[in-house]
Amino acid sequence: MATATGSGSTRYLNDLGRAFGGALLFSIPLLMTMEMWLQGVSMDRWRLLVFIVAGLPLLFGLAHYAGFSRQRGLVNDGLDTAVALAVGFITAAALLSLFGVARWDAVPQGAVGMVMLQAIPGAMGALLARRQLAGTGSGETDEEEASYVGELFLMAAGALFLGLNVAPTEEMVLIAYKATPLHALGLIALSIVLLHLIVFRAGFAGQEEADHPVRAFFHFTLPGYAIALAVSLFILFVFGRVDGHWLPGVVQNVIVLGFPAAIGAAAARLLV
Repeated sequence: MATATGSGSTRYLNDLGRAFGGALLFSIPLLMTMEMWLQGVSMDRWRLLVFIVAGLPLLFGLAHYAGFSRQRGLVNDGLDTAVALAVGFITAAALLSLFGVARWDAVPQGAVGMVMLQAIPGAMGALLARRQLAGTGSGETDEEEASYVGELFLMAAGALFLGLNVAPTEEMVLIAYKATPLHALGLIALSIVLLHLIVFRAGFAGQEEADHPVRAFFHFTLPGYAIALAVSLFILFVFGRVDGHWLPGVVQNVIVLGFPAAIGAAAARLLV
């Protein structure tokens, strides 16, 4: 009994160490992005709260389909979610402090905002660590049994992951500003085509329905692109990118951010 308990503790410690590695892998681009630091300081606190509250069910869903530990069930999924959040907070606080970005002595509110904003992507990485970092044969997840709704959920997670990496940057705003309506239409077409090609080859659940490209287009591609656009709009709202813009400007920004979000949604099987 003692040996089994010790073995379980060792396995959990290994899972926990892998969770920190996953948090670092997923969040390092954001942790080293200046615009993300500024968002953590200047973002309205209620927007930050909306982002975190919206992230909780996402993290819980990832804990159900992946999770950094091998235990499953409602309670274990909740525990994995809580631990992943702690891993995300610790990773963000440690690295932002080490970079000299988070200054706890001057204006701690700004440092807290930075850490809270970075904790969600770090927690996503922690929950996906077993799939991304585990050795062959130990990274199996429940994604293979995901329902159609589950697949759409994973597409939303993939869209959020890639969308977050570019949404706070000024380059995204510049691209949207320089794009003409013709460019926007071309970007929509390219997003849908790439999403469809990746989805059709990715082996999503319900593959028997996706074996026909037309059925796959209506079953996965169009809903996936709609999800990517919805996730993009949510990210832009949280970052205040839609404030003061007329509807055409908002649509332009959503289309531009929807391109990487669509790729993330299509590659959800690879990312998450």
